[in-house]
Amino acid sequence: MSTREEKGAKLAKAFEDFLRAVDRSPGTYPELLDTPVRAADTWLGDLLDGYEWDPASILADGLPAKGNRGMVVIRDLVFHSVCPHHILPCHGVAHVAYIPGDTIVGFSRISRLLDCFAHRLTLQETIVKEVCDALMTHLQAKGAACVIDAEQFCMVVRGVRKPGSRAMTSDYAGAFLEDASLRAEFLAAINAEEPPGDTD
Repeated sequence: MSTREEKGAKLAKAFEDFLRAVDRSPGTYPELLDTPVRAADTWLGDLLDGYEWDPASILADGLPAKGNRGMVVIRDLVFHSVCPHHILPCHGVAHVAYIPGDTIVGFSRISRLLDCFAHRLTLQETIVKEVCDALMTHLQAKGAACVIDAEQFCMVVRGVRKPGSRAMTSDYAGAFLEDASLRAEFLAAINAEEPPGDTD
């Protein structure tokens, strides 16, 4: 497997080739001289760094729930991701909830878990499922829920070109999948209605 330095060098070369392909050689345009390296650092360090993270490690070393079985909701988590179809970014907010089993984790762990899956070439529909699956598998939660509301740049700067359009996706697992009233409680907590594709 390539090291971070090797990946960075390959990606910088790819960005240099891209600039040359659109007739903007870094050697000809001074403002682009360091762009290949800066772009490579941005993609590896900010846009695709989720591949370097392990969801099991993020959710490890939790705390005993101590009889607390109430819903844990972390809402309005601002995030960004990259669509694999056109390699264009999206950004928005995610709302995550879980019903604890024997263990709970700090709220920042949930934010890291979201970024672990979002900072990849991935679909919005995939992120919500992966977040729920990780909470069920690695935290042994009794239920998990995730709703994402995001603006997809592939709908804004190309194709239909609809600025301001939003895409909402959701996934539920365990108790949230089985209990409509629990889903309703979660959606009320995030001030949302049941998205299309109700599980009932």
